Amino acid sequence: MKKHIPQYITMLNILCGCIATVFAVLNMLELTAIFVFLGIIFDFFDGLAARLLDAQSELGIQLDSLADLITSGLVPGIVMFQLLAMSQTGGWNLDFSGGSETLTWTGFKISFLPFFGFLITLASAYRLAKFNIDENQATSFIGLPTPANALFILSLPLILLDQGNDFLNEIILNPWFLIIITILSSYLLNSRIELFALKFKNWSFKDNALRYIFAIVSLVLLLTMKFLAVPAIVFFYIVSSMVYKLGAKETK
Repeated sequence: MKKHIPQYITMLNILCGCIATVFAVLNMLELTAIFVFLGIIFDFFDGLAARLLDAQSELGIQLDSLADLITSGLVPGIVMFQLLAMSQTGGWNLDFSGGSETLTWTGFKISFLPFFGFLITLASAYRLAKFNIDENQATSFIGLPTPANALFILSLPLILLDQGNDFLNEIILNPWFLIIITILSSYLLNSRIELFALKFKNWSFKDNALRYIFAIVSLVLLLTMKFLAVPAIVFFYIVSSMVYKLGAKETK
């Protein structure tokens, strides 16, 4: 029974991803973000439980990636789809007929642009497949992890809803901005940038200095900037990893 506990936790991640998918399709993006966040929490604890219970298995690894594909791959793709649709209609009411490039099918006009958001889902699937067969990502990540990317994408509609800043709204709902973010997100997922893992093997500050600093900086940013902090945290994560990597090379 003990060896199945991590898999049950992973199943909760899948459930959260399924619920988030429904809310994303309904354009209820605040609830979408809540269930994605819950799914990512379960994603963290299934690995922790597997290590503590010595219950790591090949099945658990595969199941974990399938869960991430839903929660951190499919859902961000749908959210970007919604944002791109909104960028054409200028509001929260989804209308496929916006934009000049449309396809008429059985009397229903469909814009092509929003479907570009699913590039994030395709890039996430490719990254997760590579991760499962890559033995060089045991202690660090190569490319942006899908949960971090999902939080980044989900932060965009939350900024729209929470900040109430017309300047930010114009930027986020600019279709070119969203296209660039989609391409950048897809690139970072499968880039060769080495990023430190957030897993603590012990609580020593010496062994985990970078992780502690990252956690403190992230907390400060969240308290002062709210949802706007999420893109800043992802940027800090990438930059600090690159600086740490360069420093490690110089000390060798």
